Amino acid sequence: MRYNNLSMGITKTNLFTEQQNQFANLCKVLGHPARIAILEYIFSTRGCVCGDLVDEIGLAQATISQHLKELKNAGLIQGEIEGRSVCYCIHQKNWKLLQSRLETFFNQIPTAKTNCC
Repeated sequence: MRYNNLSMGITKTNLFTEQQNQFANLCKVLGHPARIAILEYIFSTRGCVCGDLVDEIGLAQATISQHLKELKNAGLIQGEIEGRSVCYCIHQKNWKLLQSRLETFFNQIPTAKTNCC
């Protein structure tokens, strides 16, 4: 059976609001355990992280760099160049916005019907 590549994998993001697309993209960025580990490590240092991630997480430098790029592109971390390295920390404002959006989303109480599941 032949599949039409044009119809496979299209998410039709234009059907959804900009806010829904942004929220989904942030959740997608958080959907990888290495990124969660990186964020947890940055939180635990309570400051900027420069070169410690490879030793701490145990992944190759190139892999860590790719995950840092995704987190930075999503706006969850920010980085500053210091000499030959880049130091990363949590982007406080964007993190608080994500936290607020998640709280709003998860605090919605569905109204259950008596005949529902």
